[in-house]
Amino acid sequence: MTLYVDSSALLKRYVSEHDSAAAISLMQSDPVLVTSRLTEIEVRRNIVRLLHDDTALAAKEQFAEDLDAFALIHIDATTCNQASRVAEQTLCRSLDAIHIAAALRAGPATTLLTFDIRQAQAARACNLNTIGV
Repeated sequence: MTLYVDSSALLKRYVSEHDSAAAISLMQSDPVLVTSRLTEIEVRRNIVRLLHDDTALAAKEQFAEDLDAFALIHIDATTCNQASRVAEQTLCRSLDAIHIAAALRAGPATTLLTFDIRQAQAARACNLNTIGV
């Protein structure tokens, strides 16, 4: 299995939130972790928004190190075209459509790890295996 980790799940590795332990456990259960460059933007933004001073600096450094272990799906024309189709089909939010399209590009054996209920509903409507919520 390939696990696509969206921002809502990966952020739980750096910011203690409800379901952080579950998110970390699920990520540790799969040797192949995938995400997109969108996750990099969203997680960095939220680390700075939610953490302060040395805690934020340490979390950003750990995130940069962790991100090197992920396979990254680029947000190119193919991903954007797929995201447009996802958005039209599900009427989901634009960033959710990009995450779903990136997960779909990762291959048919991909499971989306998310803690975003609306994103999970849209992903399931696209026949994408989803865990987390």
